[in-house]
This record gives sequence, structure tokens and C-alpha cells, in this order.
Amino acid sequence: MGLAMVLVVFVGRLLQLQVVDASAYAAKAAVNRYVEVPLPADRGAITDRNGVRLATTVDAYDITADPYLFTPEQAGTPDAPARAAALLSPVVGVDRATLEKKLSTPDSRYVLLARQRSPQAWKKIKDLKASLAGATGGNVLAGVFAQEHSKRVYPAGDLAAGVLGFVNTSGEGGAGLEQVLQDRLSGKDGKRTNARAGGRQVSGAGTREQPAVPGEDVELTLDRDIQWAAQDAITRQVEESAADRGYVIVQDTRTGEVLAMASAPGFDPNDYARADPEQLGNPALQDAYEPGSVSKLMTMAAVLEEGVATWDTKITVPNTLRRADRVFHDDIDHPTWYLTLNGVLAKSSNLGTITVAEALGGDQAESNRILHRYLRKFGIGSKTGVGLPGETQGLLASPEDWNASQQYTIPFGQGLSVNALQSTSVFSTVANGGVRVEPSLIRGSTGPDGKFVPAPAPKKTRVISERNAKTLSRMLESVVGDDQGTGTRAQIPGYRVAGKTGTANRVDPVTGQYSGYTSSFLGFAPADNPRLTVSCVIQNPTRGSYFGGQICGPVFKRVMEFSLKTLKVPPTGTKASALPVEFTPGPG
Repeated sequence: MGLAMVLVVFVGRLLQLQVVDASAYAAKAAVNRYVEVPLPADRGAITDRNGVRLATTVDAYDITADPYLFTPEQAGTPDAPARAAALLSPVVGVDRATLEKKLSTPDSRYVLLARQRSPQAWKKIKDLKASLAGATGGNVLAGVFAQEHSKRVYPAGDLAAGVLGFVNTSGEGGAGLEQVLQDRLSGKDGKRTNARAGGRQVSGAGTREQPAVPGEDVELTLDRDIQWAAQDAITRQVEESAADRGYVIVQDTRTGEVLAMASAPGFDPNDYARADPEQLGNPALQDAYEPGSVSKLMTMAAVLEEGVATWDTKITVPNTLRRADRVFHDDIDHPTWYLTLNGVLAKSSNLGTITVAEALGGDQAESNRILHRYLRKFGIGSKTGVGLPGETQGLLASPEDWNASQQYTIPFGQGLSVNALQSTSVFSTVANGGVRVEPSLIRGSTGPDGKFVPAPAPKKTRVISERNAKTLSRMLESVVGDDQGTGTRAQIPGYRVAGKTGTANRVDPVTGQYSGYTSSFLGFAPADNPRLTVSCVIQNPTRGSYFGGQICGPVFKRVMEFSLKTLKVPPTGTKASALPVEFTPGPG
């Protein structure tokens, strides 16, 4: 009888546990369970060529929550999500409605409330949690936690923003190198499984962790100081000229490395959400524009390389020139000019350039094909190879498609389009003895093992002979050094400078019609032993002069002078031998 009574008690208790109290015990078990949380990898830094950090990470916290702990049964109050949202909103900067919705997520044990908040913000939340401990109505913040998560910052603000890009709120690169190198910079996330009891994390209680693998550190070719000088110079000139935008590029002529790529106006990647969306890219690579007279350098290269003329070939240049259905003219009215080929370049004569370009082939169609071949060899119509998103390859039609106007305007830089780095590379090719070195922005990277891996060697292509490259260099010196040249404002005391001005009709990107001007100056120094190429391009200047030599020449001088001193390039040891610009016609 006694044994029967014991069995009845056991059976009754078993029924109570399995049926009557099942839901209650399940709820308690739910509070005491393992929760898996991600371990974000540290994003790699981006530095300049000297190891100065341009993009890095700082300590921060992702604010997370366990919505189950905000249910009425667990929080002890029916309005826990609303009360918690009201307390958290001013601290994390997220509106109350969004927070309340996340905290009310059913059947979830993990939600992200706010990303990358400062240590100070998390301390405020911890202080609030402590103050609510034991409070009437329960601690509505008991289910709020923090997860360490580094934050992307750009110590130099807007410096090189067009190159660097930014990291978006999802922790992914949203533009520039941050986007292109996302996989290499981001590393590989890990995960941790934590035990929780009563809404609290239990240290060491069965915690399992798969460590995160940090991203690579990437070293750029940029020089922070030269980048600053370029950005400062172009920003000032764009403002002074009331221009739409402008860009400056500094390139090492021997290696192809880009030492600076600056645009104005720019943006601060630390606060990119407030920037004008049109300024978030890299216009030095994304703008396609007609280069104007700086393109004459390629025409002269073709003329020399094909043996059509030499630097001292005599060319008679009238005031106007009728071709096809148009009458062409130079930038200024002038009497008949008697110029050498060097003089055509120095005085930037459109008509003289048309005349020599016509002589490239036996007929106009063949001349077009030959010129097109050289333009392509210089890199026109192809992306530069630096790999930044959104780069334009420009526009260069096949020679068979050149219309009656283009076959005469393309030789002097209208009817085709380029980006600023393409043009810069043309001048670097001449400075480098006729060998084009593919431009580059990355020197190498350092992985989690601490080993530095240099970037692949850039592609090199001979475009013109060394002899003709040196001849072109001397001709470009006439542009800057001769009193009749258009680039005298680019002269630098102590250094020989080779360069070319450009003032082109500008195609308005909105209307597609010609409106305003593209002003430019490109050159290299020291001309007798080239080390650096500097380009300046300003779009649609509306105040003061719009001539390239007048507004871009001084920018070139300022940036080139600073760069030469920064790199400790010694002054030129020789003086340029002036090449004749004009000739005296014979009788009759």
C-alpha cells in the first residue's frame, strides 16, 4: 500500500513537469542558453608611402540587444521596448521608433541597435543600467549589451578622399580604394558563443570562440605632404576662378607611381553622409573632357616618329584655314606666322598642328589612321590601370568614324575625350624617354603575418624613340622658357621646366552642348633629368582668366616646386638651349 502511494506521487509530479509546468520551465531554459555573436575582424589600415595613416580604425562598440529579455514576462513590464528606446535614443543617436521596433522583434535573441558607437556612449549606457538595477518596474535595459567593433576614421579629413573613398554604415567600402580593396581590408569575421543566465553573460561558462582574422594593411604610392600641397593649391584656384571643379595629379615619371591625386571641391569621408553626392567620387578619373592643346604633344610625337618633320621644319601659318565645311583659326587673330615646328607647339597654333598632322599619310584617311594609332599607344581610349571604381576610358572613335570636323580637330585636342590621369601619363611617357609606365596607386600590402608583399611591377610600353622624346622635351621647354611661349607662368627658378598649356571648349555634362572652357597645364621637371610630372585641370572657370597658362600655370608651379623640394631633387645643372620659334621667310 505504501509503495503504491509513492508511485502515485511520482506519476503525479511527472505529469505536472511535463504538462502543467512545461511552458514555465521552457521559458526559464530560454533565459539560460547559449547565444552566438559575431566577432568582426579589424579592418586594415591604408597608409601613404611613408607609413602615415590615411585611413585607420579606433575602438568602438556595436550596441546590441536580446529582444527576448524585453518581453513582458522577462522584463516584468508590458512597455519595456518603449521605455528602453526612450532612454537609448539620445545616447546612440537612433530614433525611438526604430529602436522600439527592433526591441520588439519576436523570436529573436540578437538585434543590432547601433553601429560603431564610442566608448563614452557605451559607458553612459552602462551607467543607466546600473542606476536602474533594483528599480521599481524592473531594469528595462538589462537586455542591452555591447560588442567591441572598431570604427573607420580618416585622420586627415578630406585629404585624398577621392582616392580613399569611405566605409558605409554596413562596414563595407562604399567608394574608392575602400570599395575596391574591400575583401583585402576587411579580413574574415569570427564568432563567439556565450552562455547567458537571467539576461546576464556568464564569463567562461562554456564560451567557444573562433577568432577573427584582421584585414591587410595597404601602403599607397601617395605622399601625404605632396597630396596636401596639391589639394591646397587646386582648392584655392577653383575658389578664386569660381570654377565647377578642378584636379591636380603628381606622378613619378620613372616608376608611374601617383604621388598625389587631388580634387576640389572634395568631401570628408568621416562625415560622407552630409557631402554633395556629386563630390563623393574621383573626378580626376571619372570626368571625361576634351583636352585641348595639351593633346598636341601626341600629334607632334607622331609627326617626329613618322619622320614627317623635325623640330626646325618651317611652317607657314595663316590667320584662318579652310578645311571641309569649316574655317579653323587660332585662339587669337594674327598676321601670317612663320613658325618652326617647335614654334607651332610653343605658340600652341591649332592651324600649324592641322597642317603637320595632314602630312602623316598619303591622304587624309591614312593620316587619321596613323594619328589614331599613336593616340592609342599613349593610352588614350583605355583605362589607366589604377583600378579605382568609375574610371572613364574617355572617348576616341575609330578613325573610320571621324567626321569632317574631327579629322582636323582631334590633332589639336577637340573631338576626343580623356581623363586627367590619362593626360598626365602622356607627359610622363615623354619625360621617361618615350616609355609609358602604367600608373599605379598601391605599393604593396602587409598581411596578418606581418609580411610586406610589394605590388606587381607595372607594365611598360615603348611608345616613341628616346631621341624623339628628348626632342619633344626641348620643344616643351620653349612653351615655358621662351617669351613667346604660352606657359611662362610655370617657370621655376633653378629648374628647367617642360610643359604645355591647354584651353579647350568644354562640353557641359548636363546639356551635352559646348559651354565654358576646360583650362589645363601639364609638364615635368627637371626637364634635363625628369623626375616628376604635374598636371592641373580646371573645369568651367567663370571669374578672371580662363586660359590654361594663366590659371593652371601658377598651380603647376606651386605644386611642382613643393614636390621637388620635398623629394630633395637638386636644381638643374644646365641651361636650356633655346630652339627657334620663328623663321624669316625668303624674298617672294
